[in-house]
Amino acid sequence: MFGFREFKGHFCKDNQLRLLINGEEFFPQLLRRIKHAKREILIETFILENDRVGNALKTALIGAAKRGVWVGVTADSWGSHFLNPEYIEELTAAGIVFQIYDPQPEWYNGRPKLFRRLHRKIAVIDATYGFIGGINLCNDHMITSGPEGKQDYSVELQGPIVNELRELCKSYVRDSNDDHLQEFSDKLKNPDRPGNTPMAFVSRDNRRNRSDIEKAYLAGIHEAKERVWIANAYFFPGYRFMRALRKAAKRGVDVRLVLQGDPDIPFALPMARALYDVLLRNGVKIYEYRDRPLHAKIAVIDDEWSTIGSSNLDPLSLAFNLEANIIVRDSQFNAQLAEQIEMLEHHSTEIESDWVKHRRWYYLVKDFFMYHSLRHFPTFAGLFPAHTPKIRELKSHFETGEGRTRDADLHRQYPESKNARRITSKQDYDTNAEIEAKEAEV
Repeated sequence: MFGFREFKGHFCKDNQLRLLINGEEFFPQLLRRIKHAKREILIETFILENDRVGNALKTALIGAAKRGVWVGVTADSWGSHFLNPEYIEELTAAGIVFQIYDPQPEWYNGRPKLFRRLHRKIAVIDATYGFIGGINLCNDHMITSGPEGKQDYSVELQGPIVNELRELCKSYVRDSNDDHLQEFSDKLKNPDRPGNTPMAFVSRDNRRNRSDIEKAYLAGIHEAKERVWIANAYFFPGYRFMRALRKAAKRGVDVRLVLQGDPDIPFALPMARALYDVLLRNGVKIYEYRDRPLHAKIAVIDDEWSTIGSSNLDPLSLAFNLEANIIVRDSQFNAQLAEQIEMLEHHSTEIESDWVKHRRWYYLVKDFFMYHSLRHFPTFAGLFPAHTPKIRELKSHFETGEGRTRDADLHRQYPESKNARRITSKQDYDTNAEIEAKEAEV
């Protein structure tokens, strides 16, 4: 059983954070920080689209680049597969470093591989402001976009924790360094101390940090005395996680799960429902949120521990994707998230134990085999050689350059950033080659 002693997250103090609900609060605040940026902008996202939100972001980023701000954007090739070339070319023409994570092979014109995606949603502005959560950079995270607008959450961070986000983002951009920070460089060693909230930044990759997010959850659940409330978009965790929830409920902890009742991905609901029987029999309360697609990745434990980030509780997030969460120890933020989970409950349908009894027998058989096959899926998939993901062009006609590794220690810390490639215009590519050739001659 995972315990606190197995959770390696380092808690740093003197932070503060602000909860941002849905795109209506998140996007204006992110754009506000970008428009006032002076030295550096780093962004990682799973989905970037050429829509109302994406175009507003593009305008803000180009404006920042014209002011002399160094800008680096990394988007996943699965989530951002339909981003058009003109959008990327406008960014790179302004001098922005634009990267695509692990695209399809050059001989294949379809969508790239589903597994081991860059699923993080992070932004860092001037090494001072950080954003982390589950909100992608697209219009369907706006409630005003219609019934398909996703319910989701993010936070804005200040304090020493921001530099930990920045180190991760920077490791995936070879051309990134600290030179452009100038007067901000002191903040990396002596960050502002705007608050007193302890936080730990936990990330997941397929090399060195394979289970840190899961360990953080399990450590918190293991120590829970009063409540474990989770609101998560995709719920199909492994046996250890399920056992931890059952044990917590049996010892009298109020365990509640708010899951999608109207999912944006059809198979999400039957996968989650395959677990309902065993959870309900052990006293876990389950709610299906049906107002709109639920995209949240939040949880509270007792009256202090809470988490928010990009990680779902399914095999893709817990065993394959690159994810990032923060763990927060603060009663006020805990209460804020608990209030949001209660709000979701009020707009949900509670699943009663009778619901399972009235299901036809073949559904129960299907659930049994689905659970016991899928819970071993990450183990079986891990037997196959793991490809080394590359940050490369989204479409084969883009020119790419590897860039220069400015911080070898940082890239050793995050091995999956080794084969980074940036999209570049032909002229920029030739110029970079000329510079490298001259340096080689010297």
